[in-house]
Amino acid sequence: MIKKQVSHFYIIGAGFAGQMIAGDIRRKKIFGSVAAFLDDDKSLIGKDIDGIPVLGPIEDVIHLLKSTDSDEAVIAIPSAKVEKIKAIYESLKKNGFKHIKILPSISQVVNGTAHLIQAREIDPLDILGRTPVTISLKESLSYLRGKRVLITGAGGSIGSELARQLLSGGAERLYLFGHGENSIYQINRELKVLQQEGVGEKATIVPIIGDMKDREYVRYIISHTKCDVIFHCAAYKHVPLMEENPVAVIENNVFGTKNLLDAAIEFGVKKFVLISTDKAVSPVSIYGASKYLCEKLLLDAAEKTGKTEQDFMFVRFGNVLGSRGSILPLFMEQIKNGGPVTVTDPRMERFFMTIPEACSLVLQTGGVGKNGFSYLLDMGEPVKIKDLAEHIIEFSGLESGKDIEILYTGVRKGERLTEPLWLKEENPQPTEYPKILKLQSIPVKFNLSELLHNLEEICFSSPSVDSSKYRNALLLKETLQNVIPELRENQSEIPDAF
Repeated sequence: MIKKQVSHFYIIGAGFAGQMIAGDIRRKKIFGSVAAFLDDDKSLIGKDIDGIPVLGPIEDVIHLLKSTDSDEAVIAIPSAKVEKIKAIYESLKKNGFKHIKILPSISQVVNGTAHLIQAREIDPLDILGRTPVTISLKESLSYLRGKRVLITGAGGSIGSELARQLLSGGAERLYLFGHGENSIYQINRELKVLQQEGVGEKATIVPIIGDMKDREYVRYIISHTKCDVIFHCAAYKHVPLMEENPVAVIENNVFGTKNLLDAAIEFGVKKFVLISTDKAVSPVSIYGASKYLCEKLLLDAAEKTGKTEQDFMFVRFGNVLGSRGSILPLFMEQIKNGGPVTVTDPRMERFFMTIPEACSLVLQTGGVGKNGFSYLLDMGEPVKIKDLAEHIIEFSGLESGKDIEILYTGVRKGERLTEPLWLKEENPQPTEYPKILKLQSIPVKFNLSELLHNLEEICFSSPSVDSSKYRNALLLKETLQNVIPELRENQSEIPDAF
């Protein structure tokens, strides 16, 4: 990995994280030297730490620094609130800093250790929304020590972040399962570089390329890896795209999940955590319907395990900021191209959480969750998409309506203006863990086995089945609408759907 030469580093924060970053830089002199710490702590200002002066208060001294194009600022205050990060960022930008990096949140800086390689370029996620909840990963991951952990969809946004955080869990092995060769290659390589730089513990990392729709291959993988824990993140997720490919999303999400659940029961997997979505609540899209059925499959599997030592649960949450294919990278690309930024409707709003916070809470839930229970992450207040677009335009140093236009394009098939996080009957209740709520599981009101049989005849070819059913998108929609009436509200006939 080739890194650019930096003239001077200015480390914002002289606490344990900042001092460890300085130590990292000192050992790797070819990357530059530390010019100063910046801190608000009056007991530190004016002192030297290992020969490096501590200047402050932060926002008072930033404008006095004489930065060059090759200088870099590293914000190393993992516990800082969003408002503080935003103020520091804006001061650095005004003073001409072109290279501003930030350490991850405190939930990812484990056991009092921090490394320069963990710092990344600051982006809108760091100054938008609420301050993420602080979780001690050392404590919440203790249940994974010495265990074999398999992540499906490990190359995706949630799966890859789970893998990064799991490096600190003391797991014996991390199995990175996915069907995308390039994405699995990238996260496998990234984790090994992180380990080489001293991040996390010495888990053996094993990349596995495969398709969860292949039932026999899934059985083979689960039996041969002898995994103790499965975090099931893999799914087709893009709502409008899945409206055009309804059979594919049911085939992948529903039957892929069933294959994993069946194999997990058969081979004694101790914990199975399904990642779910708010779109599964009274679903109006095919994607939402697929995740609704995945939740029901999970609860059915939990019932089959009975009172054994196996714990099967799902964790539901709303949108995550910055995931692949989501609005944040789309907005950034549109701004880079000069606009316009496209928003479907000025009334459109969603619940948002950062990927690291969601993953930390998922990992914690996996440790404390019980068999057959349903969990919901507290997402805070919903955010209007148009407000988010305006904030990102502002982050980019531009003005909405003047430099970059916002274009309203209309609500697409499978979308609704707001996404509920739960049904009234689910009655979310707080747990002793911040931001983790427990839902009341609702019994299935239809014959799940019969529905799966009918869907299977559409998704998979068989000599014994009427060939007109195979990949019949219209029949699939009608079959789903018979058990999920809400689907009729936002569905139109798509002659070219597959």
